[in-house]
Amino acid sequence: MLVLALDTATPASTAALVEVTADGLFGVAESRTVDPRAHGEKLAPEIAAVLAEAGLRPRDLGAIVAGLGPGPFTGLRVGLATAASMGQALGIPAYGVCSLDALGRAAGPGRVLIATDARRREVYYGTYADGVRETGPDVAKPADVTINADRAAGEGALKYGDVFGLPVEEHLLYPPGAALVAIAADRIRAGAPGEILTPLYLRRPDAVEPAGRKPVLT
Repeated sequence: MLVLALDTATPASTAALVEVTADGLFGVAESRTVDPRAHGEKLAPEIAAVLAEAGLRPRDLGAIVAGLGPGPFTGLRVGLATAASMGQALGIPAYGVCSLDALGRAAGPGRVLIATDARRREVYYGTYADGVRETGPDVAKPADVTINADRAAGEGALKYGDVFGLPVEEHLLYPPGAALVAIAADRIRAGAPGEILTPLYLRRPDAVEPAGRKPVLT
């Protein structure tokens, strides 16, 4: 089955095609753009590009997997809205995966701190042992993160590497599409029904409701 993976939980927008078989996974194509202000402009062309590279059309897809975050509201909703609308239009299931989990799985064996940039001088983070999450996801200032790992990955880990004091897997900064699909593979193979794609927002938005009405007459 051909699966489309989407992630916009980080400054990168990613679209990937992965073939899921009874025996494993096979990466077909992947496109990524790193621009935190351009998710809405870049994701659709990336989807078109990976389909064109593979010589396929949207109707050839059997499922969609989307990164649920954690991530900033504006960027994250682009990927989730796209995945949900495509799934509905094509009549195929859409599945959600924690974006940090994809990085943790891709990091492989050992104990790894996964950290992505949460802005405001904070990181979204989780710790992983042999690809399985042990703590998180959570958000904190880098100096407040409890470290129980021997290396780190994610663009947040690279940005605050001097604080974490861990070697950083610089080739693994953003969630790979194949890792997203790998986490959802059992659901895909079982033909599980699609899910409501609920974003992982770990803190309140910047905007707040006014405390009261302002008088307009003097």
